[in-house]
This record gives sequence, structure tokens and C-alpha cells, in this order.
Amino acid sequence: MQRKGHFVLIHGACHGAWCWYKLVSLLQTLGHQVTALDLGASGVDPKRLEEITSFSDYLQPLTDFLASLPDEPDHKVILVGHSYAGLCISIAMERFPKKISVAVFISAYMPHHSSPPGTLIQEYFKRIPEGSLMDCQFTFDKGMEKAPTSALFGPKFMKAKAYRHCQLEDLELGKMLVRPSRLFLEDLATENLLTEEKFGSVDRVFIELEDDEVMMEEFQRLMIQKSPAKEVKVIRGAGHMAMLSKPKELCQLLQETAEKFC
Repeated sequence: MQRKGHFVLIHGACHGAWCWYKLVSLLQTLGHQVTALDLGASGVDPKRLEEITSFSDYLQPLTDFLASLPDEPDHKVILVGHSYAGLCISIAMERFPKKISVAVFISAYMPHHSSPPGTLIQEYFKRIPEGSLMDCQFTFDKGMEKAPTSALFGPKFMKAKAYRHCQLEDLELGKMLVRPSRLFLEDLATENLLTEEKFGSVDRVFIELEDDEVMMEEFQRLMIQKSPAKEVKVIRGAGHMAMLSKPKELCQLLQETAEKFC
């Protein structure tokens, strides 16, 4: 008998709950409960970008949802984050460790409790090749000499890199629905945002995406090395948007995670 879990799916930067539409139906067919959330000013969330002034504002839909769950073992969730959402689920793990049975990082920023989560974003921007972000748009509210404050995927970047392994209709859907996202580098640069007692008490699974040209494989492995997960799984030939390009393979790995950790 397959074990059933409650999956909470958190999208990456510029995206929304819509990007999980294939995976939601597959997991529900297996009998799992699934909640896909829009974070602040993302997807169909009514807030505008300028209303999201802090990382807590951005994260509020997730923190409100987790706060609403009964504090009981039978109501623990499997928290899943893609790409930038690795930082989101990490802060959620720190705040609600007893409500999460396992956290799954899908080619996602996976910090260590010993350093501020925002250092991973800085490390990422240092490592990406010059010109690789193509037509992505950035704002620099603190000045051009500082790190960017918001980002928006460009259509050429999406076609060539983020959605390279996806079907054309998924690329077109993404181009219609992406919205700019703040990066919150200052908020996430604060010391002691994560602790071993809370964040570190939640089991972590990392799903490595082969051929990911956004969160490069070398960078994924660096994070795994610096912050080892309980398990590491690989989807071959997935590219960055595995929930669209390889939904069945991703569903299978999440099913295996539910079997082991729920």
C-alpha cells in the first residue's frame, strides 16, 4: 500500500503556482493531497511588486498556510521548493520544523545553518558566465554597484535556457505568466536566520537536475557538498523546469520520498 502525503509546492523566482500544473494532477492521481501556493506578488496573487517590501511579505502566503495547520504529527507536510524557493522553504523549516516531515529541494538554493542564506545568491552571481542571463531584466534600487534588487526572466533566456527541455506550449505559457520577483539580498544576509536546532532538525532531500542551465550542475553539487542532504536524487536530461519537462520522473521521486519520510 502506497503511503499518502500532503505536498506543499513552492515555485521559484518569477513563477507562480501555475508552473506545477502537471505535477499536481499526477500526485493527486496517486492519492496525495497537494497544495501549490502563490507567494507574494507572484502568479495570481493580487499584490503588486512594490507592495512586497520584505522577504516576510513575500513568504507570507506560505507562513500563513503552515501556521493554519494543526500542530500534530498526522498533519505534517512534505515541503517542496524549486530554484529560488529553496530559500523560502528553508526559512519555513526554521519557523515550523514540527509541521514538516521532509523538505525537498529541486535544483534549489540549499543553505547551511552556519551562514546567511543570502550568501548563496551572491555566490551564484559570481559563478555564472558573463552574458548567460541574456535578456533577463534587473533593477538596482541601491545603485548599479550593488547586487540587483529584482529580476524578470526574458523570453530569449526562457527559450534558450530555463525552458530548453520543455514543450513549446509550456514555454509560451511561461512567457505569458512570469512576473518580476524581488531577491531580498539584504533580508537574507542576516546572521542566525537558520539554526541547527530548527532548520537542521528537518530531513532534506535534494533533487539534482541534469542539463540545468539556470542553476548549473556544478553549483548544485557545490551546495550538496557544503550542506549535505539526507538523500540526493537525479533526473537526467531535465533542464531547469523539471516539473514541466519531466513531470512523471519528478512525481516518481516525490512518491519515493513520501514512502520513506511520511
